[in-house]
Amino acid sequence: MFLKRLRTAFIAVALAAAGGAAGWAQPSTAGREAGRRFAGETLTYEGKLKMMAVSFAVADLTFTGSESPDSSGLVIRAEATSKGTLASMFHFSFLQQINSNIDLADFRAAKTEKHDVQKDRVRDSQAVFDYTQRRVTYVETDPKDTMRAPRRIASDITDPSYDLVSAIYYIRLQDLAVGKTFNVEVSDSGLVYNVPVKVVAREKQSSTFGKVMCWRIEPDLFGPGRLIDGNGKMVIWMTADSRRIPVAAKINAKVGTINIKLKQYKEPTASEAAAVKIEK
Repeated sequence: MFLKRLRTAFIAVALAAAGGAAGWAQPSTAGREAGRRFAGETLTYEGKLKMMAVSFAVADLTFTGSESPDSSGLVIRAEATSKGTLASMFHFSFLQQINSNIDLADFRAAKTEKHDVQKDRVRDSQAVFDYTQRRVTYVETDPKDTMRAPRRIASDITDPSYDLVSAIYYIRLQDLAVGKTFNVEVSDSGLVYNVPVKVVAREKQSSTFGKVMCWRIEPDLFGPGRLIDGNGKMVIWMTADSRRIPVAAKINAKVGTINIKLKQYKEPTASEAAAVKIEK
């Protein structure tokens, strides 16, 4: 149970930053077009777990954006991989690869493809967002057991709706202000959650870019019927400039404190020389 909650907490804090204007906000036409700027961008993070005053690296996370072949969509590939003490001390490992396909016309989730490995357990899945029928259909298969019947879940959605990855990029297109409250509909593994978010403050945060002014954002992911069942609190810091780069996140839960820091950033027009690394 400890390891399952640790993995869930890490994936959530790394992937689940969500937002929109009060009610269900749509990005402006300029905002939708601005979504193309994420193509070519790469964000690399390291996650650390702090327990009893001891902190150790547990996972790496990478986001890479690219434009779809027909230029109508944005594809964000997210990969979370366990490492270090998590594998050696707890004999636990995970790999989660997500391809989030975003419809640029309305900047909403179109399709989510996921490859999920937990030790010897492997699952492949696909979620298709049908806004005509207002349904998301999730199908999960076991590539190790082709005779096993697929697991299917269909849930009602509103328009727009997002997966965990596309939600991050959605908030990066929004106008933010201290005191704003946000709601976004997020679908994960076929289930649908309404995620309340608050923009709490503007404050400086140490980052790979030095000390930068950030928006402090607090999504409410914990509690009955929410993404993570149990008590906890999440904070996400996103640069208070036009780039809206998530530079850090923290979650406090029973498993301990998970801190995620941006380790490397490549501009959308990046060459190797554009990469910025944290000073050790």
